[in-house]
Amino acid sequence: MVLLAVSGIDDVSALFRSDAVGNITLEARNDGPKAGIARIIVALGNDFESANAAAMYQARDLVQNLSLATSEEKQELEALKDDIKPQWMENWFDGLTYCTWNGLGQNLTEEKIFNAVDTLAANNINISNLIIDDNWQSVETPAGSENQFQQTWLEFEANTTGFPNGLKHTITNIRSKHPNIKHIAVWHSLIGYWGGVSPNGKIARDYKTVEVEREDSLPANLPMDGNMTLVAASDIGKLYNDFYTFLTNCGIDAVKTDSQYLLDTLTSASARASLTNAYLDAWTIAGLRHFSVKAISCMSQTPNIIFHSQLPSNRPPILVRNSDDFFPEIESSHAWHVFTNASNALLTQHLNVVPDFDMFMTVHEYSAFHAAARCVSGGPVYITDVPGEHNIPLINQMTGPSPAGKSVIFRPSTFGKTRDPYQGYQDPVLLKISTYHGAAVTGTGMLGLFNTTSRPVSELLHIALFPGVVEAQLYVVRSHVSGLVTPPLQLVDYRPESLIYASLDVCGYDILSAFPLRGFVRPSSKEETLWVASLGLLGKMSGAAAVVSSEMTLLETGRVEIVSSLKALGVWGTCFSYFASF
Repeated sequence: MVLLAVSGIDDVSALFRSDAVGNITLEARNDGPKAGIARIIVALGNDFESANAAAMYQARDLVQNLSLATSEEKQELEALKDDIKPQWMENWFDGLTYCTWNGLGQNLTEEKIFNAVDTLAANNINISNLIIDDNWQSVETPAGSENQFQQTWLEFEANTTGFPNGLKHTITNIRSKHPNIKHIAVWHSLIGYWGGVSPNGKIARDYKTVEVEREDSLPANLPMDGNMTLVAASDIGKLYNDFYTFLTNCGIDAVKTDSQYLLDTLTSASARASLTNAYLDAWTIAGLRHFSVKAISCMSQTPNIIFHSQLPSNRPPILVRNSDDFFPEIESSHAWHVFTNASNALLTQHLNVVPDFDMFMTVHEYSAFHAAARCVSGGPVYITDVPGEHNIPLINQMTGPSPAGKSVIFRPSTFGKTRDPYQGYQDPVLLKISTYHGAAVTGTGMLGLFNTTSRPVSELLHIALFPGVVEAQLYVVRSHVSGLVTPPLQLVDYRPESLIYASLDVCGYDILSAFPLRGFVRPSSKEETLWVASLGLLGKMSGAAAVVSSEMTLLETGRVEIVSSLKALGVWGTCFSYFASF
């Protein structure tokens, strides 16, 4: 049984919480001026996935049928959706991305960015996308305060300290020297900056503003409560259209829009009701109009945003951060980060989004652990290395060069999620992130294994754990870490020798892929069957996802012809096995 609290309809929010003794409680909030209804969906199914899907499908129908969007907004969304080409999505989602946040620090300058992209190129790391993160904007700092979260947005142009010649100069320089970088994004807050808009700046002079009050939403040493200036709902569409026009004129073609949850911290119900959907809709339409699908939604896992912007299917999917940040300096955060993303994906797999597991560093104690999680996530791969500190072999396990020289990642067809929705973080078992690539029956089930505990863990795994396996099919399972391949396995076989032994040390990982075997009886083989499997690209964490298509044919000569189409260059693997029966 799955229970889902629905938000975003008639200004009513509902969510489940738990109290100190483990009781499940329901909390509902009505931001509207009249009585409303809190809606709870209860779904039953033979297993968790079917019940979960039933609840989410019902929620989508509810939200789309009861949406308060105007007919003009709906028509524009449909028009923008129809104008977007599928290849644009693939180029944005499948390219290796570099983000400046952890690697370059918070005192961002164009010289630091130039050095970073130059160093990546010198190390033959051909990124396709660049994200210029926080600290490029022109902001005002309150007198006597060093708190970034109280700073306010002044104007569109970049700050003169770090970008003395303007943002356009920076982007033009990068594009002229590094043509391999196809897309360049900049960070900005949904509300302008962490503290909103400066009442003394150009933005406040050019657009109508309102004064609102927010509650404290950060630890005590970083207070954020108090009054804040925001652009009024009546002008937010104009602001976003003007801002994104400025960015495109600078050569920017993507955005990372952060701190979206801040709208949920406004203390006034009327302010939340009047601003939240207005901001979300204005941002969505402006983003699609100027950048197509090249937008990243961050800090947006609040009930209203999930149901209003991320569940409806009347718009193209965009990248949405699937968890909290990657914190390189907090050792205890890394296993939790992967566990949280795998668990959140039980929900986000049914949203109209591409889950984003966030950036990570390739030179780090948990770098391979994080890399493996990104490779089975079905989402993007971002690195945020300090210039010159790059784990080239690890990067090569995540990517491959296309014939055109582009570095591409290998995203499975489905989004990675925890195999066991009831597994606790402290349970002494392996975290299993399951995903699938290819067509039904003929595709490859993948199982990412992660030790999130503080001690070594060993398990016996059955082929039934792999998604997409069917009874009538034989499979071989290959380990990415060891390169070992099992004997042929079958779903209905429960002999001890059909079990797969997995043992991982602390922060250990592996990715197992179950490849379907196809049998051929050749005239000269004395009726023995030759079983063949295409293993994709070897040496890649998700090498099975490098396969675009694969066909096997028994020729009249008795030879078996295998034709595979691959996303990148590399070592293509095949498996052959002879046995008369099984």
